[in-house]
Amino acid sequence: MYPIIHKEFLAPTLGKFIIKAPFIARKRQPGNFVILRVEETGERIPLTLVDSDPANGTITLIVQAIGKTTKLLLTKKAGDVLTDVAGPLGSPTPIENHGAVACVGGGVGTAELLPITRALKQAGNVVYSIVGARNKELIILEKDMYEISDRLFVTTDDGTYGRKGFVTDQLKDLIEGGLGIKAVYAIGPLPMMKAVANLTKNYGVHTLVSLNAIMVDGTGMCGGCRVTIDGQMKFACVDGPEFDAHKVDFDELIMRNRTYVDLEKISIERFEQEQVKLQEALS
Repeated sequence: MYPIIHKEFLAPTLGKFIIKAPFIARKRQPGNFVILRVEETGERIPLTLVDSDPANGTITLIVQAIGKTTKLLLTKKAGDVLTDVAGPLGSPTPIENHGAVACVGGGVGTAELLPITRALKQAGNVVYSIVGARNKELIILEKDMYEISDRLFVTTDDGTYGRKGFVTDQLKDLIEGGLGIKAVYAIGPLPMMKAVANLTKNYGVHTLVSLNAIMVDGTGMCGGCRVTIDGQMKFACVDGPEFDAHKVDFDELIMRNRTYVDLEKISIERFEQEQVKLQEALS
């Protein structure tokens, strides 16, 4: 069992959890993730390790309520326990001193980008960060990203905060601005990462993306997270999750990630009906 030490909402559908997991806290590196089960009969879901505190034996996760399990997780509070938290999993993000880098986060992807950005800064890079979301309400970790970046830019699709437009609009300006950006690290929704990859390929800028493929066991055994990289089959859980963006078959990955959309909708509807019944029983 893994106790929840602290839980807070960053936005109506975004929660931050600090969980007691001493072994994982000691071994965690930027880019690693965990696979957890909220309850004994629940499904296994992958979540990126945002941070860890080895001294206190805790890890930090940021969760967006999208599917049934993430919605269930956001109903939990400090003092509750999670059935399983397995990790750290995945290959650590390759960190080196490129000189100047751009770190691009979209939506909850900013949480995954945070430890990587911190590591790049500690490696001696000049860091230009871009944080984007659909609207102001979904911008997260702005203060944290500001503190570890040389410059931070914020964009929103609807213009409710920061620059109106997409992260690629700001990234294009930075690349063309003579800042000497040698590498881009981008994490967010698949269409966003695809757009970043298409942009940077035109400029010959090395780009890494973190692929959020369907995943079950996190050890390469189930094959659910297979992705095509430069024409070859790879597994996001053990070969990644970071890959050269210019070699990723994004169209195939986007199509595969839609495989269970209908079943996911049914699962969410059942969960929400159960929550209504639970609230009625408690009232």
